[in-house]
Amino acid sequence: MADLIQRQDGNGIARLVLNSPGNYNALSVEMIAALTNALRDIADEDGVRVVVLAANGRAFCAGHDLRQMQAARDGADGGAAAFADLFDACARMMQMIPALPQPVIAEVQGIATAAGCQLVASCDMAVAAEGARFGVNGVNIGLFCSTPMVALTRAVPPKAAFEMLVTGEFIDAARALQLGLVNRIAAPEALTETTMEMAATIAAKLPAAIRLGKRAFHDQLRLGLANAYEIASGAMCRNILLPDTAEGMAAFLEKRPPSWA
Repeated sequence: MADLIQRQDGNGIARLVLNSPGNYNALSVEMIAALTNALRDIADEDGVRVVVLAANGRAFCAGHDLRQMQAARDGADGGAAAFADLFDACARMMQMIPALPQPVIAEVQGIATAAGCQLVASCDMAVAAEGARFGVNGVNIGLFCSTPMVALTRAVPPKAAFEMLVTGEFIDAARALQLGLVNRIAAPEALTETTMEMAATIAAKLPAAIRLGKRAFHDQLRLGLANAYEIASGAMCRNILLPDTAEGMAAFLEKRPPSWA
């Protein structure tokens, strides 16, 4: 059996590729576990500055594996324990992405539906191919996408998120860009190149500053104004006291490139 997650490394960028194209990279129990393990490994790797989350095949991710979920109903409890374990494992994995020290960029082709859309919304940034579509479509089969809702409502305006959730309708890449679910749109043949260019731009920055900044960004995001500024000010102080930041500021003033290790 091929690895469910293929990892490719280079120039400070770790590229994690979902590799189950036969079921549109569905988030099966096994896929969630594989992605969890890959993210856990990367969190401790100082050499990784940026993570790209991509997928093989025609789709980015079609959400949970419905065949696997239906099979769980054969259990004595009708699947209750299996479903609880599945959603808990998925929620833990999704929370690892904003908690990861490195920025994470989703590279999206085809469709990103239900938990697949949740995966995109959980990433720090996203690049979508022209023709990509996004949806939280569970309501169409009688299952409101409550867990995908958590990430979605933190990525797009609430009314837009609610419309997607209750209609089950897809939005296209242009609408996703307008709502802030994705950052950039690329021609399908240029999707990987565009994503990797974004990753390379970030990887060229001071890693300690990016890591401090990402943590502060997520910590302050849902706080009141005063508490948000308290967290942000502390992060700025820790950042500015780094020797490499002192060098970066000196280099700017001296009109030269910084000399960072």
